[in-house]
Amino acid sequence: MPNHVKAPKLKSNLQSDNLLEIESIAFFVRMMGMLGMPRSVGEIYGLLYFSEVPLPMDQIVAKLGMSLGSASQGLKTLRSLKAVRSSYVPGDRRDHYQAETEFRRLFSNFLKEEILPHMESAKERIDRMQDALPVDSEDQEFYQIRIEKLKKLTRAGGRLLPALAGLLKL
Repeated sequence: MPNHVKAPKLKSNLQSDNLLEIESIAFFVRMMGMLGMPRSVGEIYGLLYFSEVPLPMDQIVAKLGMSLGSASQGLKTLRSLKAVRSSYVPGDRRDHYQAETEFRRLFSNFLKEEILPHMESAKERIDRMQDALPVDSEDQEFYQIRIEKLKKLTRAGGRLLPALAGLLKL
């Protein structure tokens, strides 16, 4: 392995000669981490992304060396983001999972289902901050300036994010 490539530290049964799988997992662990997702979510998605066949949860657990609870929670998160879907495998009663590979759809869903709802609750919280401002405080102007900056940020986000979600649906 080249010196500039840092392999993820996995307690797994991944074969060390499967560098594509290892690098995929490392890539998606980092990507999901930037989105505030747990490491296990990135590991599962990275494993499924380069899997030619849908995998059942027990194989995901075995390959990644993670607990059943972590795998279950990670798959639940990925399903809620529509990043994985269940597949039917004839003759096997277990659920099998495969990665969604249309990134526009993934990012659009993430914006719509994770970010935009937080923008709405942010407006409500800013209103509560405004109501909680101390009256006759010497810091009144300071607080008001900060609240106005938050309002401006949420207004800009409220315009930008829906437009971005629309663009991603092209």
